[in-house]
Amino acid sequence: MIITKRAVVVICDGLRADMITPDWTPNLWRLKERFRSFANHRSVFPSTTRTNAASLATGCYPARHGLEGNAMALEEDGRFEVLSVGPPGFRDRLEKARGRTLTMPTLSERVTGAGGRAVVYSNVSPGAAMFHDPDGHGFIYHRSFSQGPGRAVLDPLGIAHTAAGDTVLTDRFLDEVLIPGGPEYALIWQCEPDHTQHAVALGSPEHLAVIAAADANAGRIADRVEEMDPTGENILLLVGSDHGHETTTEIVDLDEVLVAAGLKDGPDSREVAIAPQGTSVTIYLAPEAMEREGAIVAFLMAHPAVGGVVHGADLAKLGMPVGEGVPRIAVTGRVTDAANEFGVKGGSVAFQGTLKISNNQGCGQHGGLGTYEQSPFAMARGLLYRGGTESGDPTSTVDLAPTILRHLGLDHADMDGAPLP
Repeated sequence: MIITKRAVVVICDGLRADMITPDWTPNLWRLKERFRSFANHRSVFPSTTRTNAASLATGCYPARHGLEGNAMALEEDGRFEVLSVGPPGFRDRLEKARGRTLTMPTLSERVTGAGGRAVVYSNVSPGAAMFHDPDGHGFIYHRSFSQGPGRAVLDPLGIAHTAAGDTVLTDRFLDEVLIPGGPEYALIWQCEPDHTQHAVALGSPEHLAVIAAADANAGRIADRVEEMDPTGENILLLVGSDHGHETTTEIVDLDEVLVAAGLKDGPDSREVAIAPQGTSVTIYLAPEAMEREGAIVAFLMAHPAVGGVVHGADLAKLGMPVGEGVPRIAVTGRVTDAANEFGVKGGSVAFQGTLKISNNQGCGQHGGLGTYEQSPFAMARGLLYRGGTESGDPTSTVDLAPTILRHLGLDHADMDGAPLP
């Protein structure tokens, strides 16, 4: 078939919906007059970039696409190893351990399979970029790696992992993608404000500066699309974020906690493998530790740093897989609605696991089920979306892919999500 329309997606990583204001994001604020907004938009769980990237690409929850978090445990050499999904080499380790990458086709695969072209420009972690198209159907351009069809190696972008790098990324996206005859599906994923939010207080001057930069880049892209397609009949434009942030109120090492409680054999053991997701963890149990599940759950439910525990078959309610070799327990941090020193509401306990990650007291973090980390924003401009309107219907990251495929005239019936209302 011939795809006659185009779809463009712009992601401002980690930008909370309540931070779209006239003062902080004047460009996104003015877009609300010309776009349809989705006031009840949510992230998938865990509310991490890499999981949401896979969910955006596939239109499915982790239970269906198989990428369970920013960190995952894979069985290697007869035991679990907890690995970050971020490095570029994780993709091959996942395929070796489980015999595949993602278990559902991506937008890049579907669009190119229908004769179209797909391109991703990304300045987040290599893994988050890779899982938009892990098997090489289209193009990925990233600061540290790039690939074409068949996973052909291309020159990396070589840009900085900063707001300035996002601006250069946007320049290239405008020059190379948003032109007549450009690809049918194109996505740009900025690293800000998420990258800086992890290192500064939410609402601080440093934070507001990177929000302003991300806002300016999104505004430039929207302006170009509107110039190219004034009526919105041809180019669908989706602008949003993948998750929000909470202020880190406390950092707890659950690996150390379970060892001290006698529920994990030792810091180097892997019969209980804890994958940190920021304000949540996912816990994998080897066969010899399955009998400990009830005791671990009871212990964690009583722990003062824990806000919630979900385990066993109930993980399906979070969109998580249930079975062998996948998490048996998910733990979220205790949350608060209290404001920080800059008046930004929302805080959560953050966790360390068997793998150690960057958590910074008083700075932003995400990964759990807190109100603000689960409140990304989303807006749409296109033939079916009347500007200046707002939908209160529940929507999610998984709804973006079916929205895109419907616009392009491609089937989306096998996805978890549905087109945005």
